Amino acid sequence: MTQDERRVWLIRALLDEQGYRSEVPQDVWEQKRLLRGLMNVRPPKAVSEEFLAVQDAYLREAIREKGVTKLSDLTPIRPHQYLWQGDITTLAVDAIVNAANSALLGCFTPNHACIDNVIHTYAGVQLRLACDEIMRAQGHEEPTGGAKITPGFNLPAKYVLHTVGPIVSGRLAERHCKELASCYESCLTLAAENGIGSVAFCCISTGVFGFPQREAAKIAVETVTAFQKERPIDVVFNVFKEADLRIYQALL
Repeated sequence: MTQDERRVWLIRALLDEQGYRSEVPQDVWEQKRLLRGLMNVRPPKAVSEEFLAVQDAYLREAIREKGVTKLSDLTPIRPHQYLWQGDITTLAVDAIVNAANSALLGCFTPNHACIDNVIHTYAGVQLRLACDEIMRAQGHEEPTGGAKITPGFNLPAKYVLHTVGPIVSGRLAERHCKELASCYESCLTLAAENGIGSVAFCCISTGVFGFPQREAAKIAVETVTAFQKERPIDVVFNVFKEADLRIYQALL
């Protein structure tokens, strides 16, 4: 199959599976948007080997087209610390960090711009299945500041570390700061326990969770630096927005 044929095949398979009566749009951009939306709303349930084969080939080619960045392509800004602006789903490190919600199943809002949605989209439907297995075994929601590990599936990263950051709806409190520091500590500890040598952190809790960007970056840098004194591990501070880039440049 060509990439166009894979995309249409996947759309039709998901439409049929979910019982939708809809035509596949002719426009490529509309096809991509529809496919992502259908993948976003798909519940964690069994999937055929045929679907996975087509999906995996499609996603890996889509990521290749976006361009993959390796850790060796980056220059450290401090020993074992890197600052990189870009799409975390194209970063080839041992693990990337996902800013998850407490259900840990990904974002079910079609085409939402959050990092949870993007990571689940490009990892493939296997990621939600893996998270669902973890959560069923756990029997309760993931606590704020904790972390879980899954394979990266179709991502260039080998693993995804899922952490739930604090939600700041009013004034920033000390507990919010401690919870955010715990997110970084939990991810790094989990990485060390699993022999992971490089981790890329997104800006945890600074999106819809409302944590002030400058304070969050300061906590991130301080927590990572303290951890690295005990256990050397390469850390990439991954930013997407220009404002975050400037904040981390000033801190580092």
